[in-house]
Amino acid sequence: MKSIVIGLGIQGHKRAKFAGSDIVATVDPVNPNAQYKDFREVPLDQYDSAYVCTPDEVKFELLKELLSKKKHVLVEKPLLTTDNRQILELDEIARANQVTCYTAYNHRFEPHIVRMKETLDSGVLGKVYFARVFYGNGTARDVRNSAWRDQGTGVLPDIGSHLLDMALFLFNDLPGEFRPWSFDCFENRSYDHVLFGYKGEQVLEFEATLLSWRNTFGLDVYGEKGSAHIDCLCKWGPSTFVVRNRILPSGRPTESREVLECADPTWEAEYRYFKKLCQTGETNLKNDLWINTRLAGLGDRK
Repeated sequence: MKSIVIGLGIQGHKRAKFAGSDIVATVDPVNPNAQYKDFREVPLDQYDSAYVCTPDEVKFELLKELLSKKKHVLVEKPLLTTDNRQILELDEIARANQVTCYTAYNHRFEPHIVRMKETLDSGVLGKVYFARVFYGNGTARDVRNSAWRDQGTGVLPDIGSHLLDMALFLFNDLPGEFRPWSFDCFENRSYDHVLFGYKGEQVLEFEATLLSWRNTFGLDVYGEKGSAHIDCLCKWGPSTFVVRNRILPSGRPTESREVLECADPTWEAEYRYFKKLCQTGETNLKNDLWINTRLAGLGDRK
């Protein structure tokens, strides 16, 4: 599948690396290393799909034009809008032209997050009572120095969208609202630290920050029969996955533990998934509708 990369920044370089020889052209209006400044300059018969790695404000127009030209599209998250009709329009165009529009959330391909999903689906933890997630990096100064990133609700759409997608992936469609607990601007104009939660059949707690000087990820799920835990992502490794079996009435649980140390496998795995998806013309835009609605609700209540 021949592809082009639109937006030759950090994400664009990553997509080009893992797509390898499938990339026939790179596009960026300001990066002198790109072959084209505008994707319309690339002959249509030279590519089948595009990787859209641009700032948020130009995504929708790019996607509409690419999909209308019958090109499959992978777009970097988040796909945000103040009007959900824009997402529905993309879905209509993609289906009419039988092409894929896929918003990338690569953490769904993190090995231990996949293991957590399998553990939850197996029922080994019994009824899930509550879960908590912490995701932090130290990019606050990079964001503040960016020409376009330090605006709006900051870390909420950036990392918060990952956390919402993770909740959707692990627990399926969660009815009801997510509520903000604490939104803070410690160093940046936009939020660089947020706490929010959800209360339904499960209680979910989320924390995201740009002020964790060592990149940190933790996910803990507690149920009636035991608990499951992830410490660290593979890209920051080593990553540990633990399942603990409850001892009644109380006592130290038995546990299984797996430690994985490897290069980040999610980009290549997601690339293979996207190529497979393009064979069917499916989209995942219903996920974007769900995430966009929850993020808008959180932003309105901040």
